[in-house]
Amino acid sequence: MARVRYGARTEAEIAAARTASSKLPDIWSTGVVAVWESDPDAVAAVLPPPLKPTSRPLVRVNISKVDLPGYPLGAGSVAVAAEHGAVAGWYPLVMPMTHERALIGGREVFGEPKKLGDVTVERDGLVVRAALARHGIEFVEVRGAVSESLAVPEPSQKTDFYFKFLPAVDGSGFDADPVLVHCVRNEKVRKLERITGDVVLRESMYDPIADLPVRTLVEITIGEKTTDQSGKVVERVSAQALLPYIHQRYDDPQQILDGPPEGSV
Repeated sequence: MARVRYGARTEAEIAAARTASSKLPDIWSTGVVAVWESDPDAVAAVLPPPLKPTSRPLVRVNISKVDLPGYPLGAGSVAVAAEHGAVAGWYPLVMPMTHERALIGGREVFGEPKKLGDVTVERDGLVVRAALARHGIEFVEVRGAVSESLAVPEPSQKTDFYFKFLPAVDGSGFDADPVLVHCVRNEKVRKLERITGDVVLRESMYDPIADLPVRTLVEITIGEKTTDQSGKVVERVSAQALLPYIHQRYDDPQQILDGPPEGSV
């Protein structure tokens, strides 16, 4: 009988897949990063417990293109500064990806709030434009011109906070208590430039980043960088406390709050 491809993989095949994924070379991306101070009450409002706001109500958008061989990827993130105990980091609200492969792994393994979307990073001489879009709406646009080259920073480590959970089968909440994940990224930069420009936030019912207005623009940069990441579960969190925030991850919150109709199969 021919090999049934949905059948169980052999131990050798599983080991080979693990070995291949552990030996990936550095993958460099070109990305635009904008950071601004927003309304402190708005930033605090989007943070589920036990996360807390930092002393500065910062918002960061990261818009990147990754030149994977035969598989170019657009990746983005809009996050707010947050703290968990003594650990300072970022809590992403939405992470548009242009391919399903990048989306699935992040959501299922780390609990990242990834969604399929459109990612634009364009440069014409000194003029730069970058944007994140979903459902035909560019809800974040960064535009400007390169004004100076910056010193390449030393390798650094950054932490993102994610909540990993499974909505309950009957629509009543979660199948088990959610977990808080610390995702640690080691970042190396080989080129960095400052951009003089602005950030435009557009209204979107699906991605309401416009609720985090630009009060003071801190910086805009464009650079080339590579990162690796590892995650760990640091604690289980209250299902009741997290439930009001899970709409952040879905375009239609009712799809995870409504139970199955009677008689459905």
